[in-house]
Amino acid sequence: MSASSNDKQEQKSPAVKLSDAEWKAKLTPDQYRILRKKDTEYPETGEYNKHYEEGVYKCAGCNQDLYDSTSKFDSHCGWPAFSSSIGTAVRREKDKDGHRVEILCGNCDGHLGHVFEGEGLRDANGKLVQQRHCVNSASLKFQKKN
Repeated sequence: MSASSNDKQEQKSPAVKLSDAEWKAKLTPDQYRILRKKDTEYPETGEYNKHYEEGVYKCAGCNQDLYDSTSKFDSHCGWPAFSSSIGTAVRREKDKDGHRVEILCGNCDGHLGHVFEGEGLRDANGKLVQQRHCVNSASLKFQKKN
């Protein structure tokens, strides 16, 4: 489908810039807590963890296309997992803990989750997955394929 976001991307200013008050008004409390405050939902609780319809997963904050459903797989981690993002829609940044790599919406800087590499996981077809984007469901909206 689209190119993967394997490469580190240069940090740029987000296209969508809202004040904290505007984000609070636009998002649900859970979306705000995760997208803007970089929190995490509890494992196995997210709406899209076991969701496998065909379509596109979008940023809940700005509606940017992030992941095609063809890259989604069950990693048994408790959160939606994707093997790649759509083009440069997702950017990476070293997490404050110094160990993990955070993934953010390239359009609004909303926190999506973290990316992990070299875990030896396989998708439903047995193909080795090079990277796992572990994403909070509250960061996503789903648009079903027509």
